[in-house]
Amino acid sequence: MKTFEFLILGKNQPILEILLRLVNAYENWNAVGFSDQKLAEEYFQNHKIDIVLLSSGIEDHLEKEFTIFCLKQQPNVEVIEHFGGGSGLLKSEIEHRLYLKGKI
Repeated sequence: MKTFEFLILGKNQPILEILLRLVNAYENWNAVGFSDQKLAEEYFQNHKIDIVLLSSGIEDHLEKEFTIFCLKQQPNVEVIEHFGGGSGLLKSEIEHRLYLKGKI
């Protein structure tokens, strides 16, 4: 079974840590997290990423800029804005997007 690689970008460190713990709890999901956009971009350029999660604390213009950057580098990446709602909602958002793209 395929392992899905995640990159999580968020400025709120406690929420970022929670998201990392939640995503990494699933057997075939592997996540790294960043609070610094430039470090996230460097990592993204050097790794195949399936899903980018945008979390809280990111300014609107940086969110758009990072999304454009990601899609330009890896057009098949899924960029999902997640700003809360519990672990069930997070899993549902991710699985729904993967299903729509025929990845699961």
